[in-house]
Amino acid sequence: MRNLKFVTLLLIIVMGLTACNRTTEPEGPAVIETETEVVEVIGEIEIVEETNDRSYLTGEYVGETARNRRPFAIMLNNIINACPQAGIEKASIVYEAPVEGSMTRLMGIFDDISGMEKIGSVRSCRDYFPMMAIEYDAFYVHFGQAVYAFDLLNSELVDNISGLSYQPQAGDIYGYAGEEVFYRTSDRVAPHNCYTNEEGLEKAIKTLSYRREHEDDFKSKFQFAGDEETIELEGGSATKITPGYIVNEPWFEYRDGKYARFQYEEPQIDELTEEQLLYTNIIFQVAESEFYDENGYLDIDTMSGGEAYYFTNGTYEKCTWKRTSETSPARYYGADGQEIVLNQGKTWVCIILANSVENIVIE
Repeated sequence: MRNLKFVTLLLIIVMGLTACNRTTEPEGPAVIETETEVVEVIGEIEIVEETNDRSYLTGEYVGETARNRRPFAIMLNNIINACPQAGIEKASIVYEAPVEGSMTRLMGIFDDISGMEKIGSVRSCRDYFPMMAIEYDAFYVHFGQAVYAFDLLNSELVDNISGLSYQPQAGDIYGYAGEEVFYRTSDRVAPHNCYTNEEGLEKAIKTLSYRREHEDDFKSKFQFAGDEETIELEGGSATKITPGYIVNEPWFEYRDGKYARFQYEEPQIDELTEEQLLYTNIIFQVAESEFYDENGYLDIDTMSGGEAYYFTNGTYEKCTWKRTSETSPARYYGADGQEIVLNQGKTWVCIILANSVENIVIE
């Protein structure tokens, strides 16, 4: 087990004796600093404590500067004509939730967008997505929005980066930073060809005068296992898991320590790397919902809590989740009532409507 963090000060005093037994003055102290990781032990699991160099999103080392920068929560198109997405592989966390027509839309949460020249395609907002982005103190990036999201996007809860400045039914959208934040490509037809990049997003932050760093009292949504720890869950084997969405019909297969993502009957890849998407942790978060109107716009409850499933290392555990306020994150609890601990790495969260839980398959 690693020791608690300590700083060892070694004072070396060089003393010399002459033939006449005279002493010399010390030449000055030499200071050697040695630092180890701080952990908390819960049962037999070492938990990484929040230090100045670990990602809030993955628990992995990223350095103090990167850790303290607020992430970007970017809406990503997920219909078949918009796949594969560009840059999604670099998202530390991906949320997937149903929208109208039983399709799903994705929200990638990016720890680091440095060097990224193409992210997308970027699509419009549904109000439950920024509610989840708030959990990470993230900038919320979208191109368009349903009218039901207007009040939230214009509230102080969301630092919003919008690709559209005007919604006829609602008025101006706070967070519009100009046309240079997004761009369109010619390889796909609109609205599936809108993208953003590091340059545009950093420009938007400056234009809108948003805070770039986390507040001093910001806390991570997740607990992560220590570097030498591997979480195995006791609910049973989970080598293939299916959330039950009916349009893209996605599933995850466990192999070599990661869950590989599939949808539309084939591996889901990143357009830029052509590599299949892989995740250490998968969470199914079950939520109540109802329709806003006859057009199928969903009102998904991100506050009241409910059932959840946590998958990692080819195993799973049935959990619960709850959220105490709009500005606090949803937390997940095991059968023992303790908050779950994630293995270090990327996470995919599926929001499952409570009326479709029977479609979940765990093999």
